[in-house]
Amino acid sequence: MALDELKSAIPDYAKDLKLNLGSVIGNSELPQQQLWGTVLACAIASRSPKVLRELEPEARVNLSPEAYQAAKSAAAIMAMNNVFYRTRHLLSDPEYGTMRAGLRMNVIGNPGVEKVDFELWSLAVSAINGCGMCLDSHEQVLRKASVDRDTIQEAFKIASVIQAVGATLDAEAVLSEAVLAE
Repeated sequence: MALDELKSAIPDYAKDLKLNLGSVIGNSELPQQQLWGTVLACAIASRSPKVLRELEPEARVNLSPEAYQAAKSAAAIMAMNNVFYRTRHLLSDPEYGTMRAGLRMNVIGNPGVEKVDFELWSLAVSAINGCGMCLDSHEQVLRKASVDRDTIQEAFKIASVIQAVGATLDAEAVLSEAVLAE
Protein backbone atom coordinates (compact mmCIF):
# COMPACT_ATOMS: atom_id res chain seq x y z
CA MET A 1 0.00 0.00 0.00
CA ALA A 2 1.41 3.37 -1.04
CA LEU A 3 0.11 5.09 2.10
CA ASP A 4 2.24 2.78 4.25
CA GLU A 5 5.29 3.51 2.09
CA LEU A 6 4.69 7.22 2.41
CA LYS A 7 4.31 6.95 6.19
CA SER A 8 7.48 4.89 6.48
CA ALA A 9 9.42 7.59 4.59
CA ILE A 10 8.52 10.24 7.16
CA PRO A 11 11.49 10.86 9.50
CA ASP A 12 11.24 10.21 13.24
CA TYR A 13 11.34 13.92 14.10
CA ALA A 14 8.03 14.25 12.21
CA LYS A 15 6.28 11.33 13.94
CA ASP A 16 3.17 13.46 14.46
CA LEU A 17 2.84 13.84 10.68
CA LYS A 18 3.05 10.07 10.24
CA LEU A 19 0.28 9.55 12.81
CA ASN A 20 -1.82 12.36 11.37
CA LEU A 21 -1.46 11.06 7.80
CA GLY A 22 -2.72 7.65 8.86
CA SER A 23 -5.54 9.25 10.80
CA VAL A 24 -6.83 11.78 8.26
CA ILE A 25 -6.87 9.20 5.48
CA GLY A 26 -7.40 5.93 7.34
CA ASN A 27 -9.96 7.15 9.85
CA SER A 28 -11.78 9.77 7.79
CA GLU A 29 -15.54 9.84 7.96
CA LEU A 30 -15.76 11.42 4.52
CA PRO A 31 -17.35 9.29 1.80
CA GLN A 32 -14.72 7.60 -0.40
CA GLN A 33 -15.17 10.02 -3.31
CA GLN A 34 -14.85 13.10 -1.11
CA LEU A 35 -11.88 11.61 0.75
CA TRP A 36 -9.85 10.45 -2.24
CA GLY A 37 -10.74 13.48 -4.35
CA THR A 38 -9.45 15.66 -1.52
CA VAL A 39 -6.32 13.52 -1.18
CA LEU A 40 -5.57 13.68 -4.91
CA ALA A 41 -6.26 17.41 -5.29
CA CYS A 42 -4.11 18.14 -2.23
CA ALA A 43 -1.30 15.84 -3.37
CA ILE A 44 -1.18 17.79 -6.63
CA ALA A 45 -1.38 21.14 -4.83
CA SER A 46 1.41 20.14 -2.44
CA ARG A 47 3.81 20.16 -5.40
CA SER A 48 5.65 17.21 -3.83
CA PRO A 49 6.57 14.60 -6.43
CA LYS A 50 6.96 11.89 -3.75
CA VAL A 51 3.57 12.59 -2.17
CA LEU A 52 1.86 12.62 -5.55
CA ARG A 53 3.63 9.43 -6.72
CA GLU A 54 2.61 7.56 -3.57
CA LEU A 55 -0.98 8.77 -3.19
CA GLU A 56 -2.14 9.02 -6.83
CA PRO A 57 -2.42 5.26 -7.51
CA GLU A 58 -4.66 4.72 -4.49
CA ALA A 59 -6.74 7.76 -5.43
CA ARG A 60 -7.14 6.40 -8.96
CA VAL A 61 -8.41 3.06 -7.59
CA ASN A 62 -10.86 4.75 -5.19
CA LEU A 63 -12.29 7.32 -7.62
CA SER A 64 -14.46 6.97 -10.69
CA PRO A 65 -12.78 8.24 -13.85
CA GLU A 66 -15.01 11.33 -13.68
CA ALA A 67 -14.10 12.06 -10.06
CA TYR A 68 -10.41 11.47 -10.78
CA GLN A 69 -10.52 14.06 -13.58
CA ALA A 70 -12.58 16.48 -11.47
CA ALA A 71 -10.11 16.32 -8.56
CA LYS A 72 -7.27 17.11 -10.95
CA SER A 73 -9.39 19.92 -12.40
CA ALA A 74 -9.97 21.34 -8.91
CA ALA A 75 -6.22 21.43 -8.29
CA ALA A 76 -5.59 23.04 -11.68
CA ILE A 77 -8.26 25.74 -11.57
CA MET A 78 -7.51 26.64 -7.96
CA ALA A 79 -3.79 26.95 -8.75
CA MET A 80 -4.82 29.80 -11.05
CA ASN A 81 -7.68 31.25 -9.00
CA ASN A 82 -5.78 31.22 -5.71
CA VAL A 83 -2.98 33.34 -7.17
CA PHE A 84 -5.40 35.69 -8.93
CA TYR A 85 -7.82 36.26 -6.05
CA ARG A 86 -5.16 36.32 -3.35
CA THR A 87 -3.28 38.97 -5.31
CA ARG A 88 -6.41 40.99 -5.92
CA HIS A 89 -7.15 40.87 -2.20
CA LEU A 90 -3.61 41.79 -1.14
CA LEU A 91 -3.30 44.82 -3.40
CA SER A 92 -4.17 48.00 -1.55
CA ASP A 93 -6.05 49.44 -4.54
CA PRO A 94 -9.70 48.31 -4.17
CA GLU A 95 -10.36 49.12 -7.83
CA TYR A 96 -8.96 45.70 -8.82
CA GLY A 97 -11.90 44.11 -6.99
CA THR A 98 -14.35 45.82 -9.34
CA MET A 99 -12.61 44.68 -12.52
CA ARG A 100 -13.72 41.71 -14.59
CA ALA A 101 -11.44 38.71 -13.99
CA GLY A 102 -11.41 37.71 -17.65
CA LEU A 103 -10.26 34.17 -16.83
CA ARG A 104 -12.01 31.01 -17.97
CA MET A 105 -13.36 28.99 -15.04
CA ASN A 106 -16.02 26.85 -16.70
CA VAL A 107 -15.05 23.73 -14.76
CA ILE A 108 -16.35 25.29 -11.54
CA GLY A 109 -19.86 25.45 -13.01
CA ASN A 110 -19.70 22.02 -14.62
CA PRO A 111 -17.10 19.85 -12.85
CA GLY A 112 -18.48 16.46 -13.90
CA VAL A 113 -19.17 15.41 -10.29
CA GLU A 114 -21.43 16.55 -7.49
CA LYS A 115 -20.92 20.27 -6.92
CA VAL A 116 -20.36 19.72 -3.17
CA ASP A 117 -17.46 17.33 -3.85
CA PHE A 118 -15.78 19.76 -6.23
CA GLU A 119 -16.27 22.67 -3.81
CA LEU A 120 -14.75 20.62 -0.98
CA TRP A 121 -11.70 19.79 -3.10
CA SER A 122 -11.39 23.43 -4.17
CA LEU A 123 -11.53 24.54 -0.54
CA ALA A 124 -8.79 22.08 0.43
CA VAL A 125 -6.52 23.25 -2.40
CA SER A 126 -7.22 26.87 -1.43
CA ALA A 127 -6.07 26.05 2.10
CA ILE A 128 -2.75 24.80 0.76
CA ASN A 129 -2.38 27.81 -1.51
CA GLY A 130 -3.37 30.27 1.22
CA CYS A 131 -6.14 32.18 -0.52
CA GLY A 132 -8.54 33.61 2.05
CA MET A 133 -10.99 34.90 -0.54
CA CYS A 134 -11.29 31.48 -2.15
CA LEU A 135 -11.54 29.75 1.22
CA ASP A 136 -14.42 32.04 2.23
CA SER A 137 -16.15 31.62 -1.11
CA HIS A 138 -15.99 27.80 -1.15
CA GLU A 139 -16.87 27.52 2.53
CA GLN A 140 -19.98 29.66 1.97
CA VAL A 141 -21.09 27.53 -0.99
CA LEU A 142 -20.59 24.37 1.08
CA ARG A 143 -22.48 25.76 4.08
CA LYS A 144 -25.37 26.86 1.82
CA ALA A 145 -25.46 23.26 0.57
CA SER A 146 -25.88 22.13 4.20
CA VAL A 147 -22.36 20.71 4.53
CA ASP A 148 -21.46 20.74 8.21
CA ARG A 149 -18.37 22.35 9.67
CA ASP A 150 -16.90 18.97 10.67
CA THR A 151 -16.84 17.88 7.01
CA ILE A 152 -15.32 21.18 5.91
CA GLN A 153 -12.69 20.99 8.64
CA GLU A 154 -11.91 17.40 7.64
CA ALA A 155 -11.00 18.63 4.15
CA PHE A 156 -8.58 21.27 5.38
CA LYS A 157 -7.11 18.85 7.93
CA ILE A 158 -6.29 16.54 5.05
CA ALA A 159 -4.81 19.50 3.16
CA SER A 160 -2.65 20.56 6.10
CA VAL A 161 -1.26 17.08 6.70
CA ILE A 162 -0.55 16.33 3.04
CA GLN A 163 1.15 19.71 2.62
CA ALA A 164 3.29 19.16 5.72
CA VAL A 165 4.26 15.63 4.66
CA GLY A 166 5.27 16.92 1.23
CA ALA A 167 7.33 19.77 2.66
CA THR A 168 9.06 17.44 5.11
CA LEU A 169 9.87 14.72 2.58
CA ASP A 170 11.07 17.20 -0.02
CA ALA A 171 13.31 18.89 2.57
CA GLU A 172 14.71 15.52 3.61
CA ALA A 173 15.52 14.69 -0.01
CA VAL A 174 17.45 17.96 -0.39
CA LEU A 175 19.23 17.48 2.93
CA SER A 176 20.20 13.92 1.97
CA GLU A 177 21.64 15.19 -1.31
CA ALA A 178 23.65 17.81 0.60
CA VAL A 179 25.11 15.18 2.91
CA LEU A 180 26.06 12.99 -0.05
CA ALA A 181 27.72 15.94 -1.77
CA GLU A 182 30.02 16.62 1.20
